[in-house]
Amino acid sequence: MKEDAVIQSTKNWLEKVIIHFNFCPFAKKEFVGESIHYEHVDERAVDEQLAALVYEFERLDNNPNIETTLVILAIGQESFFDYLDLLELANRLLVQMNYEGVYQLASFHPDYCFDGVRQTDPSNYTNRSPYPVIHIIREDSLQRALEKYPDPENIPDRNVERATETGTQVFQKLLLECKAK
Repeated sequence: MKEDAVIQSTKNWLEKVIIHFNFCPFAKKEFVGESIHYEHVDERAVDEQLAALVYEFERLDNNPNIETTLVILAIGQESFFDYLDLLELANRLLVQMNYEGVYQLASFHPDYCFDGVRQTDPSNYTNRSPYPVIHIIREDSLQRALEKYPDPENIPDRNVERATETGTQVFQKLLLECKAK
């Protein structure tokens, strides 16, 4: 899979879904300021994908001008359940490497489905992306942003409400449109 197309699809998704619907009220600033690093991992093996995460933790350690990193797994994590297994390993790795409290991981997948929610429920689109993505977030930056944001604990509820009002068909169409050719 071509790196430029994978990264462009992810940028399209950020702009047309995450920012447009304000699913993450902090994304626009970083997107416009170009402080997001996009890392396309073209490795199918889980150990290679985890090694790429380690490299990205270190990149963030050494580059304070990068606010956040999106690790895009265009191959090897097509199954949502396999992706959840990888995410569990990634979170363990974060702890093992003493990055707990420094970074946290957020998850996005084309087939994302919240526990106890129907696969077709529009709320799932708050975490659906063109490709599987592990988002590495600087915890201190997130904490500062949350302190300035009114009513941050209601962000998930507002997102579900917005997604429900918009509807599954709109999001399906948007995700298809995001895929760069």
